[in-house]
Amino acid sequence: MLTIYHNPRCSKSRQTLQLIEEAGKEVRIVEYLKTPLDEQTINALLAQLGVSPIEMMRTKEVEFKEQNLKGVSDEQLISAMVTTPKLIERPIVTNNDKAIIGRPPENVNVFL
Repeated sequence: MLTIYHNPRCSKSRQTLQLIEEAGKEVRIVEYLKTPLDEQTINALLAQLGVSPIEMMRTKEVEFKEQNLKGVSDEQLISAMVTTPKLIERPIVTNNDKAIIGRPPENVNVFL
């Protein structure tokens, strides 16, 4: 089963979810803005993605600048994603021990 860390207000997230559903795949939807991710989950996603915390963040968000996150430690970035889930890049789709960021949405095709 696939899991999508989803923001229904994001067009890329909606498009990615639509691709999954059209492929007939079973999917668990986690609306991470309503159910924020904890540090353990973020670390697991980072490992599955094979990226650094900054690569999993929306660095152009106002909150990124307001929190002065440029150049801070990985631990501080992870903490910021826990407290400000809006900073997490979206959507993230997992399949067992692998994950992708659905930007562009067609990235999800590797799981379909």
